[in-house]
Amino acid sequence: MDPKIIGTVLPVLELNMQPGEKVFAESGQLSWMSMAIQMQTSTTAGGQQGGFLGALGRAVAGGTLFMTEYTAAGGPGLLTFSAKLPGQILPMEVTPSSGYMVHRHGFMCGTPGVQFSIGFQQKLGAGVFGGTGFRMQRLQGQGSAWVELNGEVVTYDLQPGNTLRVHPGHVGMYQESVQFNITTVPGIKNALFGGDGIFLATLTGPGRVWLQSMSMPHLAHAIAEYLPHRESGSSSLVGSLLSGG
Repeated sequence: MDPKIIGTVLPVLELNMQPGEKVFAESGQLSWMSMAIQMQTSTTAGGQQGGFLGALGRAVAGGTLFMTEYTAAGGPGLLTFSAKLPGQILPMEVTPSSGYMVHRHGFMCGTPGVQFSIGFQQKLGAGVFGGTGFRMQRLQGQGSAWVELNGEVVTYDLQPGNTLRVHPGHVGMYQESVQFNITTVPGIKNALFGGDGIFLATLTGPGRVWLQSMSMPHLAHAIAEYLPHRESGSSSLVGSLLSGG
């Protein structure tokens, strides 16, 4: 398989596949493909384990219930996936000793042997109080995977005991050796009036972490005023466009 990442702001992953080679992805990820590529959709595509309960776990983690397996049949095939937001596509090698935790919309595709599942956190509060930024996906097993991170990507190699405190929306990915936890913003005034939310994610080494500069909550907040409100209907959107907003 010959993978290529094309573009800069909204990159495309292009896979040139030899006959018999396979990759799997969540439903709805496909961009375009050649006639040699065959599709098969199921809850166990790509050799995913856990059956229907495993599929439910993926859905809870922000994924889809069904997965699609793509196979080059009868000749070489071309298969592509596109980034959904401005950012970067990163190739990752998953091994039994090196798994990854990825933000809930980060997994793009992988080769059979990669196990894609929900990533349980150390504390219940991580999933309940931390919002969508703390619902992580786990990549384990053996194979190649491609991950989509939003905005610019900054990487840190944390030494044992070194800790970063991060706004949850900026946590893109980290090695499973990194300890993930939830803490509150110190100080009542900081928490209530600082504008950065109540919770912070803590990442403690050893291991590598990938932080993304584009936070989905911040992006949603930035564009919210330009979206039509339910009570105003489509007239609000038309008015916004006419006014240049």
